[in-house]
Amino acid sequence: MNYDASVRYLLSLGRELAAPTQAAAAKFDLENITILAERLGRPDRAYPSAHIAGTNGKGSTAAFLESILRHAGFRTGLNTSPHLEKINERMRINGEEIPDEAFAETFARIQLLTEELLAAAKLRAHPTYFECVTAMAFEYFARERVEFGVFEVGLGGRLDATNILSPIVTIVTRIDFDHENFLGHSLREIATEKAGILKPGVPLVLAEQSPEARDVILARAKSVGCEIIESAQVFRVDRESMEGRIRARIREADSRKVFEIAPSLPGRFQLQNALNAVAAARLLQNRGFRIPDEALTEGIANTIWPGRLEILQSAPDVYLDGAHNPGAARELAHFLEQNFPNRKLWLLYAALRDKAVDEVAGLLFPRAAEVIFTAPRTVRAVSAAQLAEITGHHAAHYSVIPDAESAFDHALAHAKPEDAIFVTGSLYLVGQLRHYWKQRAQVATR
Repeated sequence: MNYDASVRYLLSLGRELAAPTQAAAAKFDLENITILAERLGRPDRAYPSAHIAGTNGKGSTAAFLESILRHAGFRTGLNTSPHLEKINERMRINGEEIPDEAFAETFARIQLLTEELLAAAKLRAHPTYFECVTAMAFEYFARERVEFGVFEVGLGGRLDATNILSPIVTIVTRIDFDHENFLGHSLREIATEKAGILKPGVPLVLAEQSPEARDVILARAKSVGCEIIESAQVFRVDRESMEGRIRARIREADSRKVFEIAPSLPGRFQLQNALNAVAAARLLQNRGFRIPDEALTEGIANTIWPGRLEILQSAPDVYLDGAHNPGAARELAHFLEQNFPNRKLWLLYAALRDKAVDEVAGLLFPRAAEVIFTAPRTVRAVSAAQLAEITGHHAAHYSVIPDAESAFDHALAHAKPEDAIFVTGSLYLVGQLRHYWKQRAQVATR
């Protein structure tokens, strides 16, 4: 099976999320991935790993930690989701996406074993899209002999396919409302699902949390005997400044060690994500992993994580940010308030059906002079017209341009050099327009 056929087959299995009414019980079960991993020889245990859950910041934290480890000289594997432009983004070794040929070879191996297991009645159903991709990451990293794997949870934690890992450290980033139909309608319920990644005796790095979420996680950690490292308590920020990106002088409470960190990713909230990664790296240092202190600062300073306050161009400034839930929208609103107080803002906005669109709109739209409603190419998207009907009352002025590329062209054509354009609301939209912007730039240079 070649690369294109492999991707088509995976897509035929469905995306990570079905509609809540269509979600089968087997979807949220570790049986399939466990059987498949056993048949593969447990590739997930061929290297030490870190496992990261949370609502917002888990991808950035994973990227920061992987960068630290790579700068320390480790051959790293990074498994994240979702992807923006191409499925290969989900599996990276030393920062490089899995090549198409290796992707096809790995999928073919997984599929062959799946068919054997189905024929022997050892699997009750074909593994899902996400289970297959997770198994591929485990296997690819093992075959390529990575020395440390960093894995981001796909959804929740307790029953996520990545949760068969036996990690060296777990990290739980900020917990907020998202995917309530799957994870619960209170922070306590959502935190319970996220805390499901905690393992007996495996230390936990915990980001600053709401009291409800923190209580749940601490109770779970105590019940399974986890050492708890709360990054906001372990490190004190002595000094910080915002000069395009945040720079901070942090002091470790116990050792009194001082680190100067400057996250490469914009937004003050990235300081918390960087602290999570530094806390995990310090724990690994104390466990005997050879990580020079300079790898911490260099890794944080050189992390690349597209689609999260990513700037594409200037005059006008164009930013991509997949703020698809209230927590992420609050961070984006704070970034706009801090950095664009007197500039005209254009907002290209799209959303998926399972999102809290009215709450997100209430946070973001009042800060924009012009909102353009659009939609990415996915069946899960709310139509642009329906979005306008639901949330248009939050906007001072809005227009409806259903085709995302046309909406982007419209904003670029009408924005003045001193304006700023933000593409947000959906990572699907961010990925689609990121790809389109690259194509547009290539045509312009011919």
